Amino acid sequence: MSQTHTVTFRFADGASRAIDVAEDETLLDAALAGGVPLMHQCRSGSCSSCIATICEGDTSNQPGSSSTLLASEYEAGHRLLCVSRAQSDCTFDLSYGSAEGGVVPVEVNAFVNAIEPIASNVVKLSLELAEGNWLSFKPGQFVQIEVPGVGKLRSYSPVSTEADLPTLELLIRLLPEGVMSSWLKSGANVDDVVKLKGPYGAFFLREKRRAPHIFVAGGTGLAPVLSMIDRMRQIGGRKPPMLLSFGCATSDALFYLDELELRRQWLPGLDTRICVDREPDSCYHNGSPVSALRPEDVTDPDTVAYLCGPQGMIDAATRRLIELGVAPENVFAEQFVPSN
Repeated sequence: MSQTHTVTFRFADGASRAIDVAEDETLLDAALAGGVPLMHQCRSGSCSSCIATICEGDTSNQPGSSSTLLASEYEAGHRLLCVSRAQSDCTFDLSYGSAEGGVVPVEVNAFVNAIEPIASNVVKLSLELAEGNWLSFKPGQFVQIEVPGVGKLRSYSPVSTEADLPTLELLIRLLPEGVMSSWLKSGANVDDVVKLKGPYGAFFLREKRRAPHIFVAGGTGLAPVLSMIDRMRQIGGRKPPMLLSFGCATSDALFYLDELELRRQWLPGLDTRICVDREPDSCYHNGSPVSALRPEDVTDPDTVAYLCGPQGMIDAATRRLIELGVAPENVFAEQFVPSN
């Protein structure tokens, strides 16, 4: 008979739940069975929705499991609950409130409104929820789309906000032989119906934080970041200083530059840096969005950072921001995970 341990989950709103967990079951399975409202989605270590920070105790990975956690994230105490087992009594901190964790994803239908190429390898897909359908989400969270005719699911974060519903806009990178890319290029038509499910993810704007905000985005990682910035514009009151460092590999891959300039006009406290990694003669910053970060960007110990893009960029940005003085617990990230 396997040994049991007491595991405590502490939510950002002050709520706390303790459960007994057997050593041979995952923390997520035990928590959900015990009615603990944890965010989750894939249950296989692929999406990071169930991320938590261990404060006390020890865990081990479930045999045969894999994880998208970076080495630096693991060293900082982050764990994916779906692939972790308790080896002692443990305490975990969650970066969201108990009410947010209790949101149940819904399945809805939506119509294709428009398919618009906006860069050499990026398309904006505009959808409209069907009558009688509704899907709430926080800026930064993602939805799953069932690719018509294929049956495979792909995940994307809206670039729009909940205030734009029933319209939902997604920025999709076109990939060679990608099932979503193939459908967009040769099979998709206006008024086609697609199935959506969501919301998912613990990567979302913490609206009550009024400290300076730093956003680092690579490629279509701009989508959830721009949704966050637009939401901050919608929230009443004084806006905190904001920095957006956004980049792509080449200038022809850049997109939404006019939209970013418009946000700068709307938000005088928003500083934008556009980066191109492989064109030294470009008029933009020569290098990655991480290389554009400067020591003077972090002057407040409560600065909050949101990162979205490839794993390498997330890892480098996390290290750089912590080096500049951002507290590790104030760095929130969503990394791209290639689909099978």
